[in-house]
Amino acid sequence: MSTRLLIARHGNTFGPGDIVKRVGTTDLPLVESGLIQGRLLGTYLKQNNLIPDVIFTSKLKRAIQTAEQAQNAMQTHVLIKTLSIFNEIDYGPDENQPEDKVVARLGAEALQAWEANATVPNGWKVDPQTIITNWQDFSVKLTEEYAGKTILVVTSNGIARFAPYLTGNFTDFTAQHSIKISTGALCVFEKNLSSDVWNCLQWNLRPPKE
Repeated sequence: MSTRLLIARHGNTFGPGDIVKRVGTTDLPLVESGLIQGRLLGTYLKQNNLIPDVIFTSKLKRAIQTAEQAQNAMQTHVLIKTLSIFNEIDYGPDENQPEDKVVARLGAEALQAWEANATVPNGWKVDPQTIITNWQDFSVKLTEEYAGKTILVVTSNGIARFAPYLTGNFTDFTAQHSIKISTGALCVFEKNLSSDVWNCLQWNLRPPKE
């Protein structure tokens, strides 16, 4: 018997013509394209027999709305449980700042290190070990309370990029994958009862447009 953990990044919070900003704790809603991404996620889950038994999201609008739109497409009414551990990180002095200003302050190399191996840039208010521990504790809860079930988590990129620690070898994972996840994209993990680690079956899968 296997337990499946589906991790999705929320949909778009910026539309055409908007100034793209580094948004973490700032609670932005989805724009129209983001709502569509949520529905596409739900359609993909339904078509691939991945309809979740339980749904967890952050407490931020963009994650909750993505889950709601996915449910609309799946025609399900699963209770959405919000957890603060899935809230996006606090970007400190770069929070809600235009990306060009963020690059100017930190430099491209620091941002590349964040995208490559989750090395936290100077000034950001994030403790990687806390996020890793949260994922590990949450995964234990899943195997205890939802064994054999399918669980969907909708969160943000700053949190989801640490989920590969569940595989037991983050270094090998980052050597094979970019840990940056596209908006509206899906990652699929699976764990057998006899295994101590999770197997990543899909990473950064973008549901096709209808």
